[in-house]
Amino acid sequence: MGLMLLLFVGVITRLAYIQIKEGKKYNDLASQITEKIDTIYANKGNVYAADGNLLATSMFRYEIRMDVMTIHNSIFQKELPALAEELSKTLGESPTYYIRKIQAARQHGNRYLFIARNLTYPEYKKFKSFPLFKLGANKGGFIAIQKTVREHPLGKVAARTIGYADYRGRPGIEGAFANELKGKDGRRLKQKIAKGQWKPVNDENEVEPRDGKDIITTIDVNMQDIAHQELLAQLEKFDADHGTVVLMEVNTGEVRAIVNLGKAKNGGYYEKRNYAIYESHEPGSTFKLMSMMVALEDKKIDTASIIDIEDGTWLLHKRKIKDSSKKYKGKISAGKAFEISSNVGVSKLIYKSYKEHPEKFVKGLENMGLGKPLGLPIKGEGAPYIPHPDDKSWSGLSLAWMAHGYGVHLTPLQTLTFYNAVANNGEMVKPRFVKEIRYQNNPDEHVIFEKEVIKKKICSNKTLEEAKDMLRKVVKQGTATNIYSKDYALAGKTGTCQAQYWTDSLYYIASFAGFFPVEKPQYSCIVVIHKPTKNGYYGNIVAAPVFEKIARKVFTATPIEKTVESEEIIPENLKTEYNEFANKVNPNLNLVPNVKGMAGMDAVSLLENMGFKVRFSGTGVVISQSLTPGNKFNIGQTIHLKLT
Repeated sequence: MGLMLLLFVGVITRLAYIQIKEGKKYNDLASQITEKIDTIYANKGNVYAADGNLLATSMFRYEIRMDVMTIHNSIFQKELPALAEELSKTLGESPTYYIRKIQAARQHGNRYLFIARNLTYPEYKKFKSFPLFKLGANKGGFIAIQKTVREHPLGKVAARTIGYADYRGRPGIEGAFANELKGKDGRRLKQKIAKGQWKPVNDENEVEPRDGKDIITTIDVNMQDIAHQELLAQLEKFDADHGTVVLMEVNTGEVRAIVNLGKAKNGGYYEKRNYAIYESHEPGSTFKLMSMMVALEDKKIDTASIIDIEDGTWLLHKRKIKDSSKKYKGKISAGKAFEISSNVGVSKLIYKSYKEHPEKFVKGLENMGLGKPLGLPIKGEGAPYIPHPDDKSWSGLSLAWMAHGYGVHLTPLQTLTFYNAVANNGEMVKPRFVKEIRYQNNPDEHVIFEKEVIKKKICSNKTLEEAKDMLRKVVKQGTATNIYSKDYALAGKTGTCQAQYWTDSLYYIASFAGFFPVEKPQYSCIVVIHKPTKNGYYGNIVAAPVFEKIARKVFTATPIEKTVESEEIIPENLKTEYNEFANKVNPNLNLVPNVKGMAGMDAVSLLENMGFKVRFSGTGVVISQSLTPGNKFNIGQTIHLKLT
C-alpha cells in the first residue's frame, strides 16, 4: 500500500508539473496534430480579346494514379483484365501492357502508380467509371489529383503576346499583369475529426480568397485571324525563317493584331518568339522615311531637289553604295529617289546636307522620337540604336549608310510607331495591348487605360504632308505598284536589307510599313519577313502583298464611306470574291458546299448565311468537314469543321 501511495503521489506530482510547467508546449503540440490552416486558392483572372472572345482562362486538369496495394486480392484478380481493356481503349497500349504494368507495381508495393495526366473533367469522370476505379480510393485504389492549368480557348491566337506566368518566366500580357490576374489566396482553420477527415472551423481569423482581375486586351480576333493567315501563307510560299505582322489603330495606338511565326524543325510555323517586340535589327529602306523627313524638316531639301544617282552606284571612301534597280540613272528629284527607293539618291541627299555636322542629323532623328525604347508593359523590348558621331565606331561611311537604313537598329514595333505618328498627323502614341483591367466583384476597381502620347508632334504639318504624299506615291508609281488599287488607297514604304547573324551567311530581311486609307488613316501596319529562301527576297514581293491583303480584308470587314457617281460601279476584285463566294452556295441552296481549303472565318460566314449551325476546332484553314459536300441538308443542321 505504501508503494501504491508513493506511485500515486508521483503520478499526481508529474501531472501537476506537466500542467503547470509544460502545459503550453503540449497544448500547442495537440493543436498542431488536430488543427491546421488550410489555403483557399483564389481563381485566376481571364484574358479577353477586345470583342469579348476568351483568350486565356484557368481550367481544372486531372492526373490519375493508382494505389495497387489497397485492393483485396480476389477483387484485383477478377477486375484487372477489364480495367486493362478500358485503359487500352483510352490510352492506346495493349491490354497485356497494362496488366503487366499493374501486376509489377503490386509486386513492388507501389502505392502511387502513374496512369494518365492532363485529363479534362469529362475524361476524369470516364476514368472514374472504369472497373476497379469505380470502387473508389480504398477498395479500387483510384487516386485523382486535381490541378489548375492555363488554357487558350482560341488556340495559338497571339500566343506569344498573351504570354504566361509560371516556371518558364513572365512574358507577354500574362507576365506583365501577373499580380492583377493571380488574385489573393485566402485561409481557413480546419480541425481533424474521425477517420482522418478535416472540417472547417469558423473563426475571426478566417480570410476569404480574392479572385484575380480580368484583362481586356486590344486584340480583335477577326483581324488577328486575317493577319495570321496572310503571314503564314507568305512564309510558306517563300520558305522563310520567321516573320511578324502588327496591325495598329492609328489614333489610339491600340494593337488590333500581332502575329509572330517562326519555323519549326518539321517545317511548320508556330508562335515561336515575340519578334515584333524583341527583335531589333537593321530596318533597311523603311528607314529612308525618317532620313528624308529630317532633311525636309531642316529645310535642307524639298521633294523637288535634284540629285544625281549616276548609274545607280556611288563610290564613297572606297565603298560602293548600290541601287537594287538600274532602271533609273542620272539626275532625279528627291521625291523620285524615295519612290524608287534609291540607296544612292537618299544617301547622297543626306550626306551632302549633313556631312559637315552629322550630329544635327542624329539630333533631328531624336527630336522625332527615335532612339528610345517605347517602354512597353510587356518585357523583352529590343533596344533601339541610332549611331552618333561621338561613338568610337563612327566613320566617314556612317552617315551615308544610316541614311538608307544600315547601321541603325529598330524593332518592328518601334518602326511602326513612327509610321503611325505620320498617319496620326504627327502625334506619336504608345502602342497599347490592354484596354482595361476589370474586377467583376467591385466595378470601382476597374482600371481603364487611356491613350498615352509619347510625343505631341514629331514635325511640322508641311513635312507630314510631304511624307504622306511620298508614301502614297511609293504605292501608286514607285516600288510597290504591285499592291496598288484604285478602289482603296494605301501608303507605305518597301524595305529590303541584307543581314548576318554570327553563324550565318548573308541573308535578306523583307519589310513593308504603311497605313490605310490614305485620306483618313485608320490603321497602320508593318510586315517583316526574315530569310526568304525561294521565289524572291525584295520587300515589294515578299512583305508588301501581306500588307495589301490585310488592308483589303479589313476594308471589307469595316467599310469606309465613299461617295461614288454611280451605284453600278463594282470593283473587279470584289466581283471576283463575290462570284467565288456565290459559286459555293448556288445554284443549289439546299446542298452542302465544299469549304475545305477556305479560311476559317470565311467558311463560318458562308455556312451560317446558308442556315447551318457551325461548330469548329482549331484555327486557320478548313481541313475537314463533318457533312459530305453535295448532300442535301436541313436549315439549322449542325456542321463540324476542323481547322489547322
